[in-house]
Amino acid sequence: MMRIAIDAMGGDAAPRLIVAGAVAAARQAGCGLLLVGRRDDVAREIDRQGDLSGLDVEVVDAPDVIGMGEPPAATLRRRPRASIRVAADLVRSGEAAALFSAGNTGATVLAAHAALGMLAGVDRPALATTIPTRRSPAVLLDSGATVECRPPHLVQFAVMGSVFARVVLGLDRPRVGLLSIGEEETKGNDLTREAHRLLKAGPLNFIGNVEARDAYSGEADVIVCDGFTGNVVLKVSEGLVETVDALLREELSSTIVRRVGYLLSRGAFRRFRRRVDYSEYGGAPLVGVAGLCIVGHGRSSAKAVQNAVALAARSAEAGFVSRIRQEIEAVPVSWGDAR
Repeated sequence: MMRIAIDAMGGDAAPRLIVAGAVAAARQAGCGLLLVGRRDDVAREIDRQGDLSGLDVEVVDAPDVIGMGEPPAATLRRRPRASIRVAADLVRSGEAAALFSAGNTGATVLAAHAALGMLAGVDRPALATTIPTRRSPAVLLDSGATVECRPPHLVQFAVMGSVFARVVLGLDRPRVGLLSIGEEETKGNDLTREAHRLLKAGPLNFIGNVEARDAYSGEADVIVCDGFTGNVVLKVSEGLVETVDALLREELSSTIVRRVGYLLSRGAFRRFRRRVDYSEYGGAPLVGVAGLCIVGHGRSSAKAVQNAVALAARSAEAGFVSRIRQEIEAVPVSWGDAR
């Protein structure tokens, strides 16, 4: 049975919600779990999950934890038995097919990079985050793994994002857009202008620059940017959704007439929340590393963890990392030289 290594200590509500979501995914997806963390703490949460007969669930002891606000590189060196590091090593050894963590993102990226290495032809990893649009889900990358990028890195992100869109989103020929401050190819900074030139000359279905206001329009299936910009876009979007939700609740509860209106339309509001709720997508694959790693939001709910672990299982079954490797190797030599 396929097993997924879970950093049970990573996340704001770890290990409680991490274990609950992972066990729910094991029941749904039929995958095994290697729950990595402080043995007693993890075992206590497992006991709360009811009957686990028929499930493959094992606890792997890891006494150290890396907090959300700790410096990742220095802390990883000081704590060789940290849960995220042990979980990544389980994937390297072949004991697990994939890794999931909702903990310190920097530590997860560094641990995965150290344990798994990078795919040939890829210089930097990227977080591929699924985002809602007016048409269908799209993928934004990088959303926080590589803050400082050069133009060839954005080209590599575009290739890997296209594979994600085909394998995970089911798109035959995904449209790739480059996030910039204007649609014209002369707009942007040196990074985006040179990346535009390279992408335009390549074999991808490149549609040109995409402005931030169009990121959620559905015009592009893959939106490429550096990790600093992508993370800002993601955080602003999350904050906007929460604000709109709060404002709607205030307005709809302000009078009796509006309360009645809400009762009549609450089905539509539930569907709206599902479309914009990050927990529906679970986590973001860390593409570029030579192994499967899914990174979750620090505030992940049990539902988000469940969906992220299910995504890890589906991606492992689909040979997601092998598909990326093949796509990178298939890049035309002339375009590869440009990279």
